Amino acid sequence: MPIRRFCLTLDLVNDPKLITEYEEMHRQIWPEVLQSIKSSGIANMEIYRFEQRLMMIMEVVDSFSFEQKNQLDLNNEKVQEWERQMWKYQQALPTSQPGEKWMLMNKIFQL
Repeated sequence: MPIRRFCLTLDLVNDPKLITEYEEMHRQIWPEVLQSIKSSGIANMEIYRFEQRLMMIMEVVDSFSFEQKNQLDLNNEKVQEWERQMWKYQQALPTSQPGEKWMLMNKIFQL
């Protein structure tokens, strides 16, 4: 099964206490959220942090689409609850449009 990779970025609120809470939440992700991630075609997901900047790497199956993932999330009450909680810790990038969170990064180099 072919795998595609996407990198996305987002900022956290620059508050050490909130950043610690955010990381703790990600050590105990709700099972419904994990199931939603897997069932949407995401084969692997990693999140990295430098100060308040986050980078997410997603490896997805060939049939994955952001549009379909968005629709599944909108129809999943637990995912919506998780997203509302995460917004306490997250902040949009300065160039984001209203309602945008994770922003897709462009690959500029590959070895």
